[in-house]
Amino acid sequence: MGIFSITKELAVDLGTANTIIIHDNKIVIDEPSIVALDSKTSKMIAVGQNAQLMYGKETDCIRTVRPLSDGVIGDFNAAELMLRGLIKKISSKNHWLSPSFKMVVCIPSGSTEVEIRAVRDSSEHAGGRDVFLIYEPMAAALGIGLDVLAPEGNMIVDIGGGTTEIAVISLGGLVINRSIRIAGDDLTADIMEHMRRVHNVRIGESTAERIKIQVGSALTELDNPPEDYIFHGPNLMTGLPMEVPVSYQEVCHCIEKSITKIEAAVLSALEQTPPELYADIVKNGVFLTGGGAMIRGLAKRLTDKIGIQFNIAEDPLHAVAKGTGVALKNIKNFEGKVLKK
Repeated sequence: MGIFSITKELAVDLGTANTIIIHDNKIVIDEPSIVALDSKTSKMIAVGQNAQLMYGKETDCIRTVRPLSDGVIGDFNAAELMLRGLIKKISSKNHWLSPSFKMVVCIPSGSTEVEIRAVRDSSEHAGGRDVFLIYEPMAAALGIGLDVLAPEGNMIVDIGGGTTEIAVISLGGLVINRSIRIAGDDLTADIMEHMRRVHNVRIGESTAERIKIQVGSALTELDNPPEDYIFHGPNLMTGLPMEVPVSYQEVCHCIEKSITKIEAAVLSALEQTPPELYADIVKNGVFLTGGGAMIRGLAKRLTDKIGIQFNIAEDPLHAVAKGTGVALKNIKNFEGKVLKK
């Protein structure tokens, strides 16, 4: 690199719902994975939180794009622009310096070679000089403090926005891994469909997301139930405004199918787990990470159903990002095993 260049180290959790960037051991970016573009020129107008404010309110001149779908890049150009825009927020204020980046980026464990190449290319075009990749469940394990290089089995269930990652980790590798495209976005879609079908009211993603956060539940009986959440929307037949109260029991019923699919995937992974590692998992429990881990009653439901203790990570939303940061600090120890060049 030239004399006027500097190198920064960034850890990037490129998620379907949110992108988190760690620099100097701190979370410096935690914003929605969305970009607003000029409809004619495709130039970036806003990124992250500013673009989120425009979502669902676009005009003919502006379109908003979520570049990632089901955990993988669906719009390569938008993903590159989004990464550039978010990185620009933390770039040096000295504009005469030309920063390059050593980056660790996490990817779903079920990514194809084409999908992996898309992530790598987007990262390189956004300024990455050295780009390393890490699978999301491995990053989650590092983020909650597990020794992933130890000869011991640990199971991670990371429920993100686009994918649920289920993995058994031992000796720095994924012994068993399942990546299913049933996750937080599907729960949101279930709620939207339920409100349309049962209450005859139309709601957007943002409202459905708020319902999921306020009264989302995997059980119909909770020890500390939340109060009903009241939302407003237009009646599909008349177009007149409606006020609809929704309880956690109702949300539990409408997301039941998706939760059952996650349960089945966890059971399938356990069935494939070697006996010695299975014994370790029974002893250590299963660790839940990602935003979906915060669904009320989910850990208890899985514990009761499967007979193994399920534990919610201390900071489930940031576990993957923190683990990506740990990998960045230990590239020499992890390259070739935990990290892929």
